[in-house]
Amino acid sequence: MIRARTPVIPFPILLALVLLASLAMPFAAQAAVCSAGAATMPNATYAQKIAAVACRENVLWYTPFIDAEGRLASITVSEGETMALSDGYTPAWKRVADYWRDSGLMGQMASFPGATECSYANASYAPPACRAFLIDKPWSAAFVSYVMAQAGLPGFKPSPSHFDYVRTAYAQPADSAYRFADPDAEPATLGDLLCFVRANSTPLGFLGMQSYLASGNGGGLFMHCDIVVGVDRNGGKLYLVGGNVLQGVTMRILGIDRNGLPKNLPRGAGRSTTCWPENEAGCNFNRQDWAALLKLRPASEIASLPLLALPPASPISAPSAQPQTQCCVNCVVGSGIPRCPRP
Repeated sequence: MIRARTPVIPFPILLALVLLASLAMPFAAQAAVCSAGAATMPNATYAQKIAAVACRENVLWYTPFIDAEGRLASITVSEGETMALSDGYTPAWKRVADYWRDSGLMGQMASFPGATECSYANASYAPPACRAFLIDKPWSAAFVSYVMAQAGLPGFKPSPSHFDYVRTAYAQPADSAYRFADPDAEPATLGDLLCFVRANSTPLGFLGMQSYLASGNGGGLFMHCDIVVGVDRNGGKLYLVGGNVLQGVTMRILGIDRNGLPKNLPRGAGRSTTCWPENEAGCNFNRQDWAALLKLRPASEIASLPLLALPPASPISAPSAQPQTQCCVNCVVGSGIPRCPRP
């Protein structure tokens, strides 16, 4: 009997094949859970559009992410830097200014120093006051508002505070594209918002959050919401994207069970769970007071909600130009603002 001889692949070629396969795997996984292509599909659902826009921005920031163990696994650029994003020319600070402007929120922020300068800033001119505004003012809610505006979602009122649209989903569900839900009782799906309470020494959790909202408290809470962009029940992972997460647009990976509910989700606050050199177990960026899940309502219900008029969004491929009417009479040397022509 003649046996077929197994071909022997030279070691250098085998090593090259292994390296190519290993390089391709992250991109395959990325495409499977976070795709920006649906943003331009004519028949895409609101959930697909929301996830696609968030994914697009995450890729633009070089795909930073926090792994399922709560570790920051990748970061390239920070919010206030002039370093270009992955499109090759948009500075990081300019993209944050886009989030404020194209969400329709810049007018609400006009009283804060630097906001007005951001309204006419372009990629080649970075007003120092604008960059200070972008660093000093949390922009995570502006990012969520920007994504919803880009997706054309009716029934979502942009706000610089996450608490505003959490409260609206609870108190005015008929006017909101989202409804307030328990993150431990309902699985998160594409386009949902998973939210936690920040800077609170006493964890609220869902029940505490519900009681706070039911009390009609006129105040607010410091909160943060991430957008669900992918669900892998077989792999036990939930993928989210949020703005101003470690100074960028960052993906977060959380564990889920086969029913899509949180699994081993780190919770708690206080000294025992704080990140210290003596308490490395507390060093987990996913350890938050996860208190609310905002469920995207069915398309049939969203269709009856009003679409808020927003200023046109600037395309990702072209930085906005400085208005020609912006000029100065008593100019500061080096400001970059052109002198007004003589009458």
